[in-house]
Amino acid sequence: MKTAKPFAADAAILDHLQEHLGRVLRGEVRFDAGSKALYASDASNYRQVPLGVVVPRDVDDLVATIGLCRQYDVPFLTRGGGTSQNGQCVNVAVVADASKYVNRIVSIDPDTRTALVEPGVVCDSLRNAAAVHGLTFGPDPATHSRCTLGGMIANNSCGAHSVMAGKTAENVEALEVATYDGARFWVGPTSESELDRIIAHGGRQGEIYQQLRELRDRYGDAIRREFPRIRRRVSGFNLDQLLPENGFNVARALVGTEGTCAVTLQARVRLVHSPACRVILVLGFTDIFVAADCVEHFERFDPIAIEGLDRGIIRGLQARGLKSEEIALLPEGDAWVVLEFGADTAAEVLAEAKRAETYFLSGKAGIKVTGFIVEEKARQAQIWSIRETGASAVALSIDPSKPDPIAGWEDAAVDPLRLGEYLRRFQALVDRYGYETCLYGHFGDGCVHARITFNLRTSEGVHIWRSFLRAAAELVVEFGGSLSGEHGDGQAKAEFLPVMYSREIIEAMEKFKAIWDPAHRLNPGKVVHPYRADENLRMGPAYKPVQLHTRLAFESREGDGMQRAVERCIGMGKCRSLEGGTMCPSFRGSREERQSTRGRAHLFWEMLQGEVITDGWNSPEVKEALDTCLACKGCKSDCPTHTDMASYKAEFLSHYYERNPRPRQAWFMGRIGQWAPIAARLPRIANFATSAPVLASLSKWLAGASAKRSLPRFAPRTFRSLVKGTRGASPGKTSVGSKKVILWVDTFNDHYSPEIAQAATEVLSALGYNVEIPRKRLCCGRPLYDYGLLDLARELLQEIIDEFADDIQAGVPLVGLEPGCLSVFKDELLKQLPSHPLARKLAHQTYMFSDFVSKAEFDWPTVHANVLLHGHCHQKALFGMKGETALLEKLGVNWKLADAGCCGMAGSFGFSRDHYDLSMAIGEDKLLPLVRAADSETLVVTNGFSCREQIEHGANRKALHIAQLLRSVLDVPAVHSEREFSTHREEELDEPVHMPPFI
Repeated sequence: MKTAKPFAADAAILDHLQEHLGRVLRGEVRFDAGSKALYASDASNYRQVPLGVVVPRDVDDLVATIGLCRQYDVPFLTRGGGTSQNGQCVNVAVVADASKYVNRIVSIDPDTRTALVEPGVVCDSLRNAAAVHGLTFGPDPATHSRCTLGGMIANNSCGAHSVMAGKTAENVEALEVATYDGARFWVGPTSESELDRIIAHGGRQGEIYQQLRELRDRYGDAIRREFPRIRRRVSGFNLDQLLPENGFNVARALVGTEGTCAVTLQARVRLVHSPACRVILVLGFTDIFVAADCVEHFERFDPIAIEGLDRGIIRGLQARGLKSEEIALLPEGDAWVVLEFGADTAAEVLAEAKRAETYFLSGKAGIKVTGFIVEEKARQAQIWSIRETGASAVALSIDPSKPDPIAGWEDAAVDPLRLGEYLRRFQALVDRYGYETCLYGHFGDGCVHARITFNLRTSEGVHIWRSFLRAAAELVVEFGGSLSGEHGDGQAKAEFLPVMYSREIIEAMEKFKAIWDPAHRLNPGKVVHPYRADENLRMGPAYKPVQLHTRLAFESREGDGMQRAVERCIGMGKCRSLEGGTMCPSFRGSREERQSTRGRAHLFWEMLQGEVITDGWNSPEVKEALDTCLACKGCKSDCPTHTDMASYKAEFLSHYYERNPRPRQAWFMGRIGQWAPIAARLPRIANFATSAPVLASLSKWLAGASAKRSLPRFAPRTFRSLVKGTRGASPGKTSVGSKKVILWVDTFNDHYSPEIAQAATEVLSALGYNVEIPRKRLCCGRPLYDYGLLDLARELLQEIIDEFADDIQAGVPLVGLEPGCLSVFKDELLKQLPSHPLARKLAHQTYMFSDFVSKAEFDWPTVHANVLLHGHCHQKALFGMKGETALLEKLGVNWKLADAGCCGMAGSFGFSRDHYDLSMAIGEDKLLPLVRAADSETLVVTNGFSCREQIEHGANRKALHIAQLLRSVLDVPAVHSEREFSTHREEELDEPVHMPPFI
């Protein structure tokens, strides 16, 4: 089988091409090292550095890029979400990222149940738009929140609901395509008379159709004879779609060609009815093989999804302390199958699920089965999350003697009715080679995913891996299956297609490619004439881990060190999701790959390797990407692999600023904990300097703040001064008692919003606690991390440990109000002082105010109010929102937790002149419109100082801390509106000692 050779790039030609593209395109042309590094990897084991990157503004830009690549004779590749696992999204080519701009849903026609979309449309965006009409796009891979339609068409993607709607191929009606040699036309099903007309018309389309008809006539019998008759045959080209019985459907023949034949410009896709009501039946089995034997039993109840999962992923999650709540929802067993049922009414769907439940639990399947029905949507989502993110979450081995589980043989498919037999044979093969694996997948279609502990970092390991791949391919073929059942062939499977197909069929596929792309310039080396499976490995035998001296300790169950930390990102791209969770706010505001967690992680990886990014800690490419990172910590919790970009950023900046001057913001915003106590001694003068017309402009310039922002005002008196000599709080140390708590007095609630700290003090006192505040002013140093001032931050933490040593030893809880500050004790403290005996103990006994109070026994009054609750990013990442929601439930208020991601302020980030526009774009994505939509009687509650600033600035609404809400109801059981809170704020600050309740 002929294999590919990498394209030899001429630097002068590429310079001319770059210059020419810059003159012609309205979009962005990027041939810099940083952009090449960004697009050198996807979610596979492969890495190929592109010749350059183009971000086309529209379809015409995309066509123009292809034309110029043809003029300069260089390869071309269109890329969407970059989540392919078999290497389709990387190549030595000009890579066009269609996801940023070429992403219009042109139209939806509910009558014909079709949609017209551009290739960069995200799957979930189309599904959400179709849902308005009671419709959906059927295929939904696990990456549905970020994969694009163009990529799904290229790979012939499927997903959990393919038993209901089929593969992408079955859901494509027509495509507008462009060829490398300059043709542009629509393709779809073609009658014989239409085929004759197109050929007679001539031109490039007529030539292509003539050759396709000849190919069909020559190879038709072989295609009918050899193509596996299973639902998930994804390997190879869809040549069967050219057969007369399939309507000579050129569009569907191009689906699954992975960008090697033509480029999709627009697609008309089929929409299907979306059941309005869904429930799931979760079944537990003794093992995955017994579960797989039951496919015929599952099918008799016509579920819309049949998903299987073995114990391997569950054990991996448990070993890492992940998804414990979700795992607790599973029934007893060592393997599980989730059956989803859908109908238009709740009664119908529940009846369907109960029929299946009765059948299985009564033993009619002939085996012991446990299980139950889950009706609540939230719990359904929790169970689905195990399936969708579990494999990524355990992508790094926690045993240093074992390789990481990777996607080297990921998605083979067989006849579902032979699945149990196949899996037993496959597991035996895995065992014979000494590997370990976990199995999960789409049991209804016989498609199984497997992350296996292949050793690709040694030559011997690669040799053994290649032997396994051939044996695995032969096993699949023995069962009449397909090497790929979902992810396409790319580079990972293509070399072994001759195991699945005869030389005649391989020749037909090579001719199909040549008909469309005779120059072999579209995504060369994938599917046909492929690279070998062991070429272009990202972390193969040539990969050299780097040992670095870092200021922060990067320690985890999966290994220590910065290099190992960066390896956490396996490219699955959940950070590119546009909805749900917090991650990644900068990407949501810009749609820029370099501003996603994955993009930054790839840049770090390339920086450590030193091939494309060569300046190490002094890299301008990495600095530029990190400049827009909000350090929100969303990736620490939302990312399946818990990539911790906030920590990587802090570490990088600490080294970068050894050679480069820090910006002015570092001294104003970064060191706010040091100068705010001084300025607070003369609050009127400080406020005048930051608010008077001329002085305010100067202050903002000095601080590097946007002229559009108002700088926060100092309170007339600090919290510490207000509580001196009053009841309810005492500075200094007293005897340790079981009801003693330390209230952490952060810079913001001491100097800017002391009313919040006072409210918290009175609530804790009302609950019977002896509230104490630190004897001396202490600072956690949170803002210092944004500017790489790690040594100073460590000194502050050491001072805190020393000051609290006795209380830490005694187990006295430390309760705080500002999530950003409290997160330091849960996160950075353990990275700064990893070996200090008191650091982990302090982290363990640090609580958010809401979490601490919610656990107290107290008879809260019922409150009549509407509350819109927004979570600070650090709180969501490290603490969660259960404390707030539990308290609101106890108060009996009507509350809603805003699914709003990040507010966009992120400490000093949103104040920055350079970041203002991005900050507002992030806020306007979800949060600010939600706040504006809330009526004036609704209370907006959020604990973050920065969140409240953003809400007031962007929505002109005052937001409350949960402590203020609780304090207000201690005396009066009714809350009416935020106006009553804001009205009393000035009165409270005027009171020299005791701060009365708000209402």
